[in-house]
Amino acid sequence: MPTRYFTLKEANALLPEIRPLMSELLNRRGKVVEARHELVPILKHSHQDVGGAAASDIVQDFIVIERLAKKIRGYGCVIKDLNAGLVDFLSERDGRDVYLCWRYGEPTVEFFHELHTGFNGREPV
Repeated sequence: MPTRYFTLKEANALLPEIRPLMSELLNRRGKVVEARHELVPILKHSHQDVGGAAASDIVQDFIVIERLAKKIRGYGCVIKDLNAGLVDFLSERDGRDVYLCWRYGEPTVEFFHELHTGFNGREPV
């Protein structure tokens, strides 16, 4: 897939598509994190049948997480931190590449950061 550059307007226009995908992705991730306590004993005794209901549910959640992440990336975005729901949009600002930065729960894309600084280097657009 070729690199896609976004304007602020284009990034914000995608949020109605990305927001529900990220919501479901974070929900599934939360389920997996909660279910890990059930899965650890199963994996420690892997000589047992690991195809039980709990393991099957977790596998299904991982499949959905991967599908949702792939769909978000398919728009040309970069998922920077799944735990925080961070999505970056490659953009150009003053002749240099930067990321427009959005975190799940924010109403719009309102920040950018240099490619090497990440979330802690966010500045208002």
